[in-house]
Amino acid sequence: MKKIVSTNNAPAAIGPYSQANLVNGVLYISGQIPIDPSTGNLLDGIEIETHQVMKNIEAVLKEAKLSFEHIVKTTIFLSDMALFAEVNEVYGTYFNGDYPARETVAVKGLPRGVNVEISMTAVVDL
Repeated sequence: MKKIVSTNNAPAAIGPYSQANLVNGVLYISGQIPIDPSTGNLLDGIEIETHQVMKNIEAVLKEAKLSFEHIVKTTIFLSDMALFAEVNEVYGTYFNGDYPARETVAVKGLPRGVNVEISMTAVVDL
């Protein structure tokens, strides 16, 4: 059975989707963009944007009583592959070296014109 995971500590969905769904011990986290949930404002500057995206994901994980250690798969969407190194540097600080599988792709556009969006999949029991 599917359980919706939602928290006020991450931005509310801006469309017909959930922040995350927990199904059979797997948490599917929707793509997060750099919105500060306390103000609703978009942040600017790729390092700041990436930190905010990761903080938003962390808030969803905490609501599900999980952490980045439970992440098994990540997808990073970038507005420009030239941002890869900066995003990668910030992203890596949220893990302890036991990294999840991942792909990073550049896309033509992202919601609200942001530079980075990240989605993740976590497993409850590792």
